[in-house]
Amino acid sequence: QVQLVESGGGLVQAGVSLRLSCAVSRLSTGATNIGWFRQAPGKDREFVSCIIWSTGGTYYGDSVEGRFTISRDKAKNTVYLQMNTLKPEDTAVYYCASTPNYANLRSRYEYPYWGQGTQVTVSS
Repeated sequence: QVQLVESGGGLVQAGVSLRLSCAVSRLSTGATNIGWFRQAPGKDREFVSCIIWSTGGTYYGDSVEGRFTISRDKAKNTVYLQMNTLKPEDTAVYYCASTPNYANLRSRYEYPYWGQGTQVTVSS
């Protein structure tokens, strides 16, 4: 079973950058893809980004395209989410998740394994 641990969240002001990390254990590198999702109070869990572990291919949600960058360090089994030009509407709990699937990677229901989440709060 894949285990994921997020870190790097915090309270920041609008306009600054923050980098989240997702450490992945028991990773099946040939068949596991990693996604980032976020959930603000009272809202549904929203797709942020995902990365295909084997190829490095990436996908982004419309609200973060051009501001966030996902990457992975194969040697460290870690996925990063670099978040630039943060806005108050980026405030949420950020989760990383893992899936062996390649279809519908923007859907939270495709991911069977989840981390505990890390809080990101952006003040105006």
